[in-house]
Amino acid sequence: MIDANRWALVGAERMRALDRHTIDELGVPGELLMESAGRAVVDALLAECADVLALPGTEVLVLCGGGNNGGDGLVVARHLELLKWPVRVALLGNAARMTGDAAANLARARAAGVRIEEGQAADFDGSGVLVDAIFGTGLARDVEGDLARVIEGINTEGRARYRVVSVDLPSGLDADTGQVQGIAVQADLTVTIACPKLGLALEPGRSLAGAVRVARIGIADALPGELRAEGLEAAQLWTRAAAGEALPARPTIGHKGHFGHVLVLAGSEGKTGAAALAARAAGRSGAGLVTLGCPRGLNDVLEVSCTEAMTVPLPDTKERAFAEDALDAAVALAAERDVVAVGPGIGRAAETVAFVRGLAAKSALPMVIDADGLNAFENDAAALRARPAATVLTPHPGEAARLLQSGASEINCDRVGAARELAAASGTVVLLKGAASVIAAPDGRVIVNPTGGPALASGGTGDVLTGVVAALLAQGLSPFEAAAAAAYLHGAAADRVAEAMGSAGLLAGDVADALPATMRHLREEARHAPADRAFARGTLLAFPDA
Repeated sequence: MIDANRWALVGAERMRALDRHTIDELGVPGELLMESAGRAVVDALLAECADVLALPGTEVLVLCGGGNNGGDGLVVARHLELLKWPVRVALLGNAARMTGDAAANLARARAAGVRIEEGQAADFDGSGVLVDAIFGTGLARDVEGDLARVIEGINTEGRARYRVVSVDLPSGLDADTGQVQGIAVQADLTVTIACPKLGLALEPGRSLAGAVRVARIGIADALPGELRAEGLEAAQLWTRAAAGEALPARPTIGHKGHFGHVLVLAGSEGKTGAAALAARAAGRSGAGLVTLGCPRGLNDVLEVSCTEAMTVPLPDTKERAFAEDALDAAVALAAERDVVAVGPGIGRAAETVAFVRGLAAKSALPMVIDADGLNAFENDAAALRARPAATVLTPHPGEAARLLQSGASEINCDRVGAARELAAASGTVVLLKGAASVIAAPDGRVIVNPTGGPALASGGTGDVLTGVVAALLAQGLSPFEAAAAAAYLHGAAADRVAEAMGSAGLLAGDVADALPATMRHLREEARHAPADRAFARGTLLAFPDA
């Protein structure tokens, strides 16, 4: 799983490949894996639901489908029966059609005396713990009919009477995208098998899963001969320690020239705040120097609001936006800096679009493009492939949709797929913003960010993120690591402020001002994380843990 601070996330196809490799090449019987999975769920259930099980008259109700997920559930029921817990199984299907390891475990459960009710319905007359073992990662269609009604019952009557524990992932959830396939179980606890699934890190799957535990049952993490972007590094989720490790070093003999010089090109009439926030965030994220290039007519305003950044007035239109003839001055200005960030608050005037496209083509510096800087490439993401230096794009779903000639709803239906598509089309690193932001590299690697939440639903927070990415690039991080570390740091700063004052009413400036303390906290986490922590601490792990 790479290491203890970087979780490997898997989709359904990869999980099947790892499972097959473990059985066919490593010689571990499938029945043994199913036995181990079921026992791990029992261990999690007894540990996490002890308070409910201690109440008089409680039962464990196990809802089993006809596939291997149902087989896991039957192992759970058999172990609970042998441990003398009150347990019953609702087998949602035709027992005669069950095959392989699942059929074998149905026979074992019957032989152990487990009470098994067959049919297409379930009753929720008792109370206690409900184990959802209906569908696993193999679900490839929307849930409908009788099984949809069962899941609806779990989410209404069932949740009123039982604590809900899902096996591998909540039934009805897409393992790759986190999207609901018709209807999905709302779980209190999910015990995912072998590796955490991508869908458990993305919304709405992240919210539907409740608390997540990863059961390490002996399935291999990697396949022989696979490339970085195909294997353990194909999709990751970082912990606090990983983010802290990625932050650039601050040597005691360092001075402002050691920590990079960021050029922010931002602002137009009515949107000076976006420019000021991006510049402020770059400074708060550790950049040694920040220069703000702005339309000439706005310079007086921004000189007052950006006291720690230098400002440079550039040619503007009569509407006080960047003019096309500001290009040469901006390229010359950039040549004396380390990184350029362009886009916050610049507007979509034709001259400004020409300015942005010309800057992207002519500047040989690493560049962060955000907001209307992205809109300058609407329907033309491929134009960015010709850039002479590394580029990071920071779109929200609407901007990503314009770049990909798609729609925001389509982007959100498969955020990982959309980020990968845009990264490949543009040849850039993409930081797709939103709940569980996704960072994608052109080679297909992905990082899903766990930090941030409703506190970031405030104007200007995206401008702050632009400044953070630019500052980390200026301090020497690679584009992919800079984008991932920036997303984590930005979200963690918002979480930190929200914890202190609540998420409603939090301002973008509050997030910017929380960046230094958040960086200190993340660095401390990295320093104190044991080098040998790995996964020796157990086979049932909290996700994402830290």
